[in-house]
Amino acid sequence: MLKTNLATGIVGDENDLIKRMNTFGANRYPQKNGRSFLRFLWEAWQDLTLIILIVAAIASLGLGIKTEGLSRGWYDGASISFAVMLVIIVTAVSDYRQSLQFQNLNKEKQNIQLEVMRGGRIMKISIFDIVVGDVVPLRIGDQVPADGILITGHSLAIDESSMTGESKIVHKDQNAPFLMSGCKVADGIGTMLVTGVGINTEWGLLMASISEDTGEETPLQVRLNGLATFIGIVGLAVALSVLAILLGRYFTGNTKNPDGSVQFIKGETTVSKAVDGVIKIITIAVTIVVVAVPEGLPLAVTLTLAYSMRKMMADKALVRRLSACETMGSSTTICSDKTGTLTLNQMTVVEAYVGKQKINPPDDPSQLQSQAGLLCEGIAQNTTGNVFVPKDGGDVEISGSPTEKAILSWAVKLGMDFDDLRAESKILHVFPFNSEKKRGGVAIQTADSIVHIHWKGAAEMVLASCTGFLDSNGSLQSIDKEMDYFKVAIDDMAACSLRCVAIAYRPYELDKVPTNEESLGKWVLPEDELVLLAIVGIKDPCRPGVKDAVKVCTAAGVKVRMVTGDNIQTAKAIALECGILSSGADAKEPNIIEGKVFRAYSEKEREIIAKKITVMGRSSPNDKLLLVQALRKGGEVVAVTGDGTNDAPALHEADIGLSMGIQGTEVAKESSDIVILDDNFASVVKVVRWGRSVYANIQKFIQFQLTVNVGALVINVVAAISSGDVPLNTVQLLWINLIMDTLGALALATEPPTDHLMHRTPVGRREPLITNIMWRNLLIQALYQIAVLLVLNFRGLSILHLNQDDTIVKNTMIFNAFVLCQVFNEFNARKPDEINVFKGVTQNRLFMGIVGFTVILQIILIEFTGDFTTTVRLNWKQWLICVAIGTVRGTFPI
Repeated sequence: MLKTNLATGIVGDENDLIKRMNTFGANRYPQKNGRSFLRFLWEAWQDLTLIILIVAAIASLGLGIKTEGLSRGWYDGASISFAVMLVIIVTAVSDYRQSLQFQNLNKEKQNIQLEVMRGGRIMKISIFDIVVGDVVPLRIGDQVPADGILITGHSLAIDESSMTGESKIVHKDQNAPFLMSGCKVADGIGTMLVTGVGINTEWGLLMASISEDTGEETPLQVRLNGLATFIGIVGLAVALSVLAILLGRYFTGNTKNPDGSVQFIKGETTVSKAVDGVIKIITIAVTIVVVAVPEGLPLAVTLTLAYSMRKMMADKALVRRLSACETMGSSTTICSDKTGTLTLNQMTVVEAYVGKQKINPPDDPSQLQSQAGLLCEGIAQNTTGNVFVPKDGGDVEISGSPTEKAILSWAVKLGMDFDDLRAESKILHVFPFNSEKKRGGVAIQTADSIVHIHWKGAAEMVLASCTGFLDSNGSLQSIDKEMDYFKVAIDDMAACSLRCVAIAYRPYELDKVPTNEESLGKWVLPEDELVLLAIVGIKDPCRPGVKDAVKVCTAAGVKVRMVTGDNIQTAKAIALECGILSSGADAKEPNIIEGKVFRAYSEKEREIIAKKITVMGRSSPNDKLLLVQALRKGGEVVAVTGDGTNDAPALHEADIGLSMGIQGTEVAKESSDIVILDDNFASVVKVVRWGRSVYANIQKFIQFQLTVNVGALVINVVAAISSGDVPLNTVQLLWINLIMDTLGALALATEPPTDHLMHRTPVGRREPLITNIMWRNLLIQALYQIAVLLVLNFRGLSILHLNQDDTIVKNTMIFNAFVLCQVFNEFNARKPDEINVFKGVTQNRLFMGIVGFTVILQIILIEFTGDFTTTVRLNWKQWLICVAIGTVRGTFPI
């Protein structure tokens, strides 16, 4: 009824696909709508500081109109209200954009690429393009893409915990053929027929009622929120102290007007004037709170992470967990796979031994004698790959893992007819490739009822199970005398960085094969007394750029370790080629070690040995896990790359799990923090750079922000206590906070990573956010501006030759000089630990644009908004003085 051929799949042309989608629906789930912009606006104003400011704005508006009349009295209150609205809108826009960023990342995360059989050929499509009637091959680690029924399967076991909540693995066969979308293949292989997609699946119904939470806060965000809260509490305590002192001064008659008259005289000052005086003092206290609270710190992290995640996507890294961005900058060691990560994963057979004869060239069919039939039978049946020969005579299409593709291509060149060989015999049972045993097998029954069990796997392991080999005449010979010959051949190939795979078989008695399906499913294929058919050497060239990437890591204090399932000789050859081993002299234990040797050590010994290991060959996924555990116990921050289902425990255990986007199984990706979309080790190094950049950019902003806060707080507190008035009023401070928190955060958060970052040692996991260098810069720079601006505040009138009535000119200059100090401070904060703070500044156009925009805004504010900001226009000399103060402040390290 579904018009599907179970062997070749659906036709798969455009009309067929559209018809199926219209009839049965698309494989997409209804997404819950994200929070609206209005919701973010509502949440943004519920900040304690902003609520205090809103109350102050209302009070200021009422009192201003009462004391100065409607024409001028609304200025202060309206200015505060405008600044508060601007802060709310900027915060809401930033949070809303980050929310959209997460939604896009989640879409990318859910867009799984998988193989389907259409028109007799295997093709890779998005999970969203699956239609009812599709025939889908399933392998270990795959996600079941839709609801369906099992067509064929061998040892197929499904982890249905995501649907049922039960951690029990469920075995699937003809008695239990139903497969549910969203479950994972835990073991075995099979093919399924898709019967339900999207909302019409069990998973779809579940997804319709829930949505993924994207409100994750990273450890750094938590630390910064804590820092901002602590500084806010300190600011509040200082503000309350100043409020108490000023109220005491006011009511004891110690507060005077500019003309020298006392502001409050007991029994003479009216209640109305006393209330005005108290409100003015409260406004001063509120001003101190405003300047003390660094609202920009959490915003800076949000901007930095959002910017970095977008850029990392361009660098082929999909961040699945935000905290990984930060942790990656602290990594001290990277345990990398070899195949596909350090190498190109473009495998071809370059050497071949069939029987005892070396085939040269390896794909010359004329050199094959009577072994060809059995060899091609084993290759055709013992594979999860596929060979598609187009009817129009085009190029043969081969699919499967890189190793499978290499061996199938070799066999096709030798004359293998894939479809005929598969049709001539019946598969009885399959043992899928196992990363522990390093081999996979299949039992088949030929047309004349002879049973053959074919094995394929790691050469030295399969060879150890062989008792004979077929000579050039097809006669069975004992392998005992020739074992050394084959071992030397394997070692020679491995020394040339070839992956060695052996192909063997054994005949089996038909009456010993289990007959009922249940017994057959539990049948353990015999793997002894094998007959060697061939040993092939597969070349997987080293990726271009890997050697340079390893060199960069070493210079950055990050040790690269290779953990591979390959022969120790192959691993050594690639490690030397990549620069992981600097010379052949390093290639001795414990620098280079086999997995079985490492796992034999005690836990304490493993901890000591782990730090010395550079290359681990013939390792199982459990050896990788043991290595990660030992390194972490030794205090290392460990990043691990992996692509297989069995890598999931190591990826999960590591501080940062990096799965492979092309070869990685869905189970590996689900267990990882970051997906490397191009499977390239150079992309892993880029992730380290970005991780360090995130941390460095936030440190830059902390230094920048705290210098602003300390300077403004001290100036206002000293001025308020000594004279009862403040040079920087609420509106001005709100303006400073606005441009410094938002524009400053944006400028410093978007600084791209530099090579300088990779010349440092990794940041310690518990290293303080504010380093000694930052404290030095912060204190010296804050002291400079406090000293200069306090001199301007108390001696400005005489220094600038102004009249007693020109206090507003003096305060405008203090405000202008303070803002320009912070503009130049942005240059300063770019390079906290370097002398030349201007290095590379012109390459960051966004930074230059923001600095230019800030300066233009400041000029407009001073020259055109005097009534609102309580400032006056300045002449060119006064502007020059302000610029000079800021320039000296900004270029202080030079």
